[in-house]
Amino acid sequence: MTSLGLFAIVITLSTVFGIINHRLLRLPLTVGVLVISLLVSGVLVLADVFLPWRGAHMAHLLLAQIDMPTSVMQGALAFLLFAGALGVDMHYLLLRKFSVIALAILGTLLAVILFAGGIWGVFHLVGLSVSPAWCVVLGAILAPTDPISVVGMLRRLGLPGQVQALFAGESLLNDGVGVVIFTVALGVAHEDHPASVLHLAEAFALEAGGGVLLGLVCGWLAVRAIRLVKDPHLELFISLALCSGVYSLAGAWGLSGPIAVVMAGFMVAAPRTQAMISPTGRKDMRLFWGLVDEILNIMLFVLIGFQVLNVAFNVPLLMAMALAVPLSILARGLSVLLAMLPLYVSQQDRMGVLAVLTWGGLRGGISVSLALSLPEGPMRDILMGVCYAVVVFTILVQGLSIGPVVRKFHSSEQESSA
Repeated sequence: MTSLGLFAIVITLSTVFGIINHRLLRLPLTVGVLVISLLVSGVLVLADVFLPWRGAHMAHLLLAQIDMPTSVMQGALAFLLFAGALGVDMHYLLLRKFSVIALAILGTLLAVILFAGGIWGVFHLVGLSVSPAWCVVLGAILAPTDPISVVGMLRRLGLPGQVQALFAGESLLNDGVGVVIFTVALGVAHEDHPASVLHLAEAFALEAGGGVLLGLVCGWLAVRAIRLVKDPHLELFISLALCSGVYSLAGAWGLSGPIAVVMAGFMVAAPRTQAMISPTGRKDMRLFWGLVDEILNIMLFVLIGFQVLNVAFNVPLLMAMALAVPLSILARGLSVLLAMLPLYVSQQDRMGVLAVLTWGGLRGGISVSLALSLPEGPMRDILMGVCYAVVVFTILVQGLSIGPVVRKFHSSEQESSA
């Protein structure tokens, strides 16, 4: 099937599921299409068991043609991260820059270590043989948070601007940090002799630091180009060229594409750059990138729902999946607390912010894509199952209940400040 045909199938399913959700479920759009795609996947599996029609097998072949890891990691991710970076309030982000950096780097590393240690014990408990190196790989898969679907909700619920910027900035940057850790950890898991700590630190610094530098340089060039024009269409084309170009260059040079594209997006979102863009250009750019973000997220959540067909379930794996869910929440909470603690020592206690960051730490398409990119074998089946359980739980349960958590925090904040 052609690429256009595959795109037509996914966008049609997204549209149909979106209509069903609008008429019946009335859930947030991304969550609603995920629920419906999960239900359809379940129907296909049951139909294969009780009927002669092999619908699940056909769907599995179609998913293999779509190649979700390539589609996300080498395509959609660049546009999603760039669109997210453009929507960040840079004034508030700069005010909380140290908190964002602490969460994105230290917090992500702590999340990987804490979850890897805990899940190794879980695997041992249920009788699954998984080495510590592969547990670190799984920790890296689940470290990147994907709260894009709830950022709008946080804004509508009146969360303070600094917390919104902290939430969005951490999620954008830790995607890149998590992907870098995953790449390094996967290489270690394949080696007979583990690499030295110095070698791992050098590899991390090269990918992450090189991504930051490339994003800033390309962003600066794009800003210079924007200064030369006052045409809304050209300004939009510059942003498109920057997004696709910086991500492609990073991949070709062995640097972190996600970090590079986020830094480039921050350069365009900066108040000084926005002042250079014509009023019509700013309006068109916000509308275009907002639509890109919405469309890609809906399509991505439909694909996530169908990925349940790739999970090979068995009793030990189901037990590990059930235990991994509370472990992921605990690891997220501890990593946020430990990463933010030095910054909160001299400030008023704001445990509500930590609660929102913990419960709002959803996992999504990046985690599923990383799991699907693992080499074929028993480790892939185990890690894929655990990853899927955590992703679906965070989106359906945490994503739908983040509103009450935010309202409780915000009301308590108002009462304490009154």
